[in-house]
Amino acid sequence: MARKVKISDLVLRDAHQSLHATRMTTEDMLPILPKLDKIGYESLEAWGGATFDSCIRFLNEDPWQRLRSMKEKLPNTPIMMLLRGQNLLGYRHYADDVVDKFVEAAAKNGVGVFRIFDALNDPRNLKRAADAAKKTGKHVQMAISYATTPYHTKEVYANLAKEYAKFGADSICIKDMSGLLKPYEAYELVKAIKTVVDIPLQIHSHATTGMSVATLTKAAEAGADVLDTVISSMAMGTSHSPTETLVEILKGTEMDTGLDINALLEIAAYFRDIRKHYEKFESSFLGADTRILVSQVPGGMLSNLESQLKEQGAGDKIDDVLKEIPIVQKDCGYIPLVTPTSQIVGTQAVFNVLFGRYNKLTAETRDLLTGRYGKTPAACNADLVKKALSENNMTEAVTERPADHIPNEWDKLVGEAKEHSADGSVEDTLTYAMFPKVAPKFFSERGNGPVKSESFAVAKAAPTNGGPMSVSVNGTSYNVSTSPSGDVITVNGVGYNVAFGAATAAPVATANTGVSSGADITAPVAGTLLKHVVPAGTTVKKGDTVIMIESMKMELEVKATQDGPVSYSVNPGSAITAGQVLGAIGGGAPLAAAPVQEAPQAAPSAPQAAQAPSGGTVIPAPVAGTYLKATVADGAQVSPGQTIIMIESMKMELEVKATDAGTVHFLVNAGTAINAGQALAEIK
Repeated sequence: MARKVKISDLVLRDAHQSLHATRMTTEDMLPILPKLDKIGYESLEAWGGATFDSCIRFLNEDPWQRLRSMKEKLPNTPIMMLLRGQNLLGYRHYADDVVDKFVEAAAKNGVGVFRIFDALNDPRNLKRAADAAKKTGKHVQMAISYATTPYHTKEVYANLAKEYAKFGADSICIKDMSGLLKPYEAYELVKAIKTVVDIPLQIHSHATTGMSVATLTKAAEAGADVLDTVISSMAMGTSHSPTETLVEILKGTEMDTGLDINALLEIAAYFRDIRKHYEKFESSFLGADTRILVSQVPGGMLSNLESQLKEQGAGDKIDDVLKEIPIVQKDCGYIPLVTPTSQIVGTQAVFNVLFGRYNKLTAETRDLLTGRYGKTPAACNADLVKKALSENNMTEAVTERPADHIPNEWDKLVGEAKEHSADGSVEDTLTYAMFPKVAPKFFSERGNGPVKSESFAVAKAAPTNGGPMSVSVNGTSYNVSTSPSGDVITVNGVGYNVAFGAATAAPVATANTGVSSGADITAPVAGTLLKHVVPAGTTVKKGDTVIMIESMKMELEVKATQDGPVSYSVNPGSAITAGQVLGAIGGGAPLAAAPVQEAPQAAPSAPQAAQAPSGGTVIPAPVAGTYLKATVADGAQVSPGQTIIMIESMKMELEVKATDAGTVHFLVNAGTAINAGQALAEIK
């Protein structure tokens, strides 16, 4: 009996997320949707994952409008979204009432298939989202995060599939985010799951390790019902297997997809041209990396690890880190490596290599070990759990569902969203709930319209004659020309006197350069100083935590090296380097604040010079990025350590805190590009 295999294409979400940092605009998608709709796909993955974040952060697009626009042009093909269970699309667990509201709104606006997963495969983190999706009447697909460990056997996966079927799942997905699923193991896994559940099974396997085409073929042979692929011009590398390739492999067999290769080639041609718009974001990794077969690190994380190690002056340690990752993964309960667990395990492995195994635990590692992310697949290292409990000041690990400790928060979020320029709709409130630090800026600027993909074009060589040129900065174009002498640059009709000299290092964003005496407190790694744990002058004991820093998206404690009064030489919010003196134990008071040189500022759309400090204590930018907003009114009375500014850098939001008590005056406007060390405010 013929058994047609169905295809879900991921070109509208996972392909460009994997290859181009999720920058594809809706405008570039809409023209091809009618042709995609006629192919006969089981579904088109087009929403969720990182698309929501990128829409409001980089593209000035309303993600809900994107969903509605796509649905209008896809009347025959269900839109699939990727949903992280209780985390939804944000970076924390949400209260149950928020989960219900989000799923209901997503279904109303166009989602036809909810693919729901959890990094730990903890069913408790999935049940509420699954129940909410079932109430909408849409297709509910429960996904199993795939890993290769002694714990993750085909029997374990089959049991998870059985449990998810009891949730009312309409289908099951094997989510292989790192390309670890081998062809013959895929065959056996599909057989095992098909033995215990009688619902469709879908296979999702990235091409990162070079095995995905063979894996999908064997999975189909074993009985898989649906395969995830990507149109060929957006396939391979860290993306997925080419749609046309699988269609042709299965053609003429009992599994023939029935899809028209000529129609697929037309779509491939369209995206081949569209891909050129995103050349500047193109992943440097386009081949197969078999190191991942051992480390299990997702392809995108591998490049991040390499760059992070270079920042720490340890670029030669990458192989040591890759060897350490499986050890950390085991000690943390054999967790699959997918957001956010991949970053937690990877960063802890880096710290183990640099400082000795588990001498420094990140805050996120401690939370993982103490149950705050949910139940790990296997028991964690008992000694490590004791250490994490002690450092978290906990007597026992969390055993309940983490969301059970989160009270309903919808009404509170509605009020907060309105205070930050939301329009009062359910959709705007949910946007704010997902990304509360990014959404206000989007709300205030969405009237400007979406970013055009043309603004991403790779800059051509500037004219040598100083003639007019167009310069794109962070997606905004400026008309620029220079005088014959080169000492005047005109931006959008406004002239600026400039001078050129030898390049110098950007000033470090620290308030002081050192302390007068005592035992130095030094930064173990490069990153950002988050806060002083105890006030200056406090007498501490050796081993007490005195400073919290952020490095590689993780928090790290810095402890006192001896008994005595603590003094600080670097303010919270400052960028720090490995080995930098942050304070001292014993000795005199900290040195007076060193003057901070104001760095040049990128021209805004209507060029306006930043205000100069007028004698107050300067609050510098810890890193280069974008000034998002002030969190207090200009002229407000602030206290030391109070957050006064939010900036965005490297896709992350950072708080800038007051260093002194007094009246704050802001020197930079919201939306302005800023440089490390630039004066953002002053306190008098």
